[in-house]
Amino acid sequence: MSRGDMAKPLLGHGSTEGDPGITPASGRTVGVLGSGDFARSLAIRLVCSGFKVVVGSRNPKRKASLFPSAAEVTFQAEAVKKTDVIFVAVFREHYSTLCDLADVLAGKILVDVSNNTEINHHKESNAEYLASLFPACTVVKGFNVVSAWTLQSGARDGNKQVLICSNNQEAKRTVAEIAQVMGFTPVDMGCMASAREIENIPLRLLPAWKIPIFLALGLFLCFFTYNLIRQVIHPFIREQKNKFYKIPIEVVNTTLPCVSYVMLSLVYLPGVLAACSQLYYGTKYRRFPDWLDQWLQHRKQIGLLSFFCAALHAVYSLCLPMRRSHRYLLIETAVKQAVEKKMNIWVEEEVWRMEIYISVGIIALGLLSLLAITSLPSIANSLNWREFSFVQSSLGFVALVVSTLHTLTYGWSRAFDENQYKFYLPPTYTLTLLVPCTVIIAKVVFSLPCIRHRLLRIRRGWEKGRYVKFVLPSATGEYASGETSSNV
Repeated sequence: MSRGDMAKPLLGHGSTEGDPGITPASGRTVGVLGSGDFARSLAIRLVCSGFKVVVGSRNPKRKASLFPSAAEVTFQAEAVKKTDVIFVAVFREHYSTLCDLADVLAGKILVDVSNNTEINHHKESNAEYLASLFPACTVVKGFNVVSAWTLQSGARDGNKQVLICSNNQEAKRTVAEIAQVMGFTPVDMGCMASAREIENIPLRLLPAWKIPIFLALGLFLCFFTYNLIRQVIHPFIREQKNKFYKIPIEVVNTTLPCVSYVMLSLVYLPGVLAACSQLYYGTKYRRFPDWLDQWLQHRKQIGLLSFFCAALHAVYSLCLPMRRSHRYLLIETAVKQAVEKKMNIWVEEEVWRMEIYISVGIIALGLLSLLAITSLPSIANSLNWREFSFVQSSLGFVALVVSTLHTLTYGWSRAFDENQYKFYLPPTYTLTLLVPCTVIIAKVVFSLPCIRHRLLRIRRGWEKGRYVKFVLPSATGEYASGETSSNV
């Protein structure tokens, strides 16, 4: 890449000049200490936003070709003298190399953009450590949650928020203005004590998904073990048949819909428990238990994992006829029928059961797909609250009912067949029906007018046992006040 091309974002968004969505830069000179990947990306973004950039490096001649031609690359001491706002784009262990610049840095605003390799790796945050090394400077923590890729490609292709904290309000305001001109959204996180939490954010791996993923894995292991015992271990012990070949496809394919079905019901079960709590205590102002509150907050992730398992189940099901074992069994069955001279093996009941089972399953997967799509922020933001609530609540409940019909048509009359109870264990699908049927029955009960009306009143602020004041006109035309219970 030539030096001329370095002045542009790598994804070719071009200059921000003429873009009405970005405030024109004031021509402020901004310094960058460091010559690594992040420093280079930061310099590119600052130049494209209209800033004058001075890069400080210990070896400016060798590093100059890495930066845009519009950026001035010079020695660190020279760069510090030319600006009042300096981005410190070096690792924490190299902060001590800047101590020789302490006198020149006095009174400057230092923006610490560093991160650690582990959560809470040090007793103090990197920004606090930098502030302790340069007490005459004002340190602002910021831009550490923005990746080098986002800086180069522009705020449209990444997270637009820039978290900022400092003990100096004026310094925070200055850095926030720079972030806005660059196309980002500054978020004031308070004083310097927040730097530790800000530095931990990029190190967390899907924090909102941790509990749902462990829940899905736990359900998968339980159902997989249960199906393994019924489909593989039982015939091996009782009939001396080797059916271990079923483990990679059949056992997994039997487990996935169980996990998906139960996970879908777990999306709506906490709402049922919350409604029961509100009805029992007669108020919406009583705090839910922490476990229920956490459950309610993770419903989106649980629902998406339910859709993921359902999609895998559909793919596995389509692959069942492709297996070599299926072909062998099909040929073996045909040979047996030919030997026994069976000309017609059509079973009307089984045909209808499978037709309905597959049709209902396709509808259920379609509804789950709709729920998953509307969970995406880009789609959800285009819906108003009533539309979003209708899709996630009403259509979600319909998806649960259709999934229940899908499960029931699969079972059909098998629940009453004693041959289906391997080791006296009931078929797997009968276990999966417990939680979803509980949710469906509870939803039906809550839809009864008497209960629905009471629950609606509670959610509008009515409380059991609360006394409210009332004013009534007397016979003389004057008003008399009194109290009555809201139970009346």
